[in-house]
Amino acid sequence: MASQAQQAMLEKIKTQKGFIAALDQSGGSTPKALKLYGVDETEYNSDEEMFDLVHAMRTRIVTSEVFNGDRVLGAILFENTLDREIDGMPSARYLWDKKQVVPFLKVDKGLAEEQDGVQMMKPIPGLDALLAKAVAQDVFGTKMRSVVKLANQQGIKAVVEQQFEVGKQILAAGLVPIIEPEVDINSPQKAQAEALLKQEILSQLNLLGEGQKVMLKLTLPSEGNFYKALVDHPKVIKVVALSGGYSRDDANAKLAENTGVIASFSRALTEGVSAQQSQEVFDSTLDSAIASIYQASAT
Repeated sequence: MASQAQQAMLEKIKTQKGFIAALDQSGGSTPKALKLYGVDETEYNSDEEMFDLVHAMRTRIVTSEVFNGDRVLGAILFENTLDREIDGMPSARYLWDKKQVVPFLKVDKGLAEEQDGVQMMKPIPGLDALLAKAVAQDVFGTKMRSVVKLANQQGIKAVVEQQFEVGKQILAAGLVPIIEPEVDINSPQKAQAEALLKQEILSQLNLLGEGQKVMLKLTLPSEGNFYKALVDHPKVIKVVALSGGYSRDDANAKLAENTGVIASFSRALTEGVSAQQSQEVFDSTLDSAIASIYQASAT
């Protein structure tokens, strides 16, 4: 039985305008995220110091007065953030209790080597324990990513089946999975890959049981409203889009062509904010980013 908080979170994601902030860069992508934020690799000597710095960056974003549930529906964290505190509260609880922002947790362990034109997820050992920890901290949902590079039907089918198989384990734990089979924006077969992906996702959605609903996180498609059938599907709570390497302006323009799809941007959200900025400049830069992504998500 869903708790009152979970019901409120679900209602917010389903009905309120806004977008999801992806604050879940993990091990591999952390140095790049810090560099864009103006923190060079010479400023830390260990993983622990690096994660301290990235937590300080995320804390500055999340505690900013311009970051709240009016425009930001949810935020995706990774496990290291879940284990830390913001203003003396567990991070996930701070998001919901103080900001009315729905907490999600990235649960995948990265990508396997490319095969059949795709990168599947690596195995996720200890997933049940991680899900139990997330539930105990009032996290609403999870996110996990695979990557599609070519229009290879066998590869795409395998990626989507793996996503839904793990998705069912997440649903069984009482959380809502965000299923993310990203199509590489530089793929020479992007549109063909998207057509195959849509078919495979529809097949898996139709196999879901009573009461099983998921969210989808997809690359902005080559053709506007291409994923309308997924947006309208009764088993889909919300379709969110990743920026995938597009600049914020490009990502926003493409997002605006997709009715009912909202942003779940990472790099495009933090573009322009830096550690060196005064609080006033930081807040103002973040405010413009949030405003533009909110606007593009409202179509």
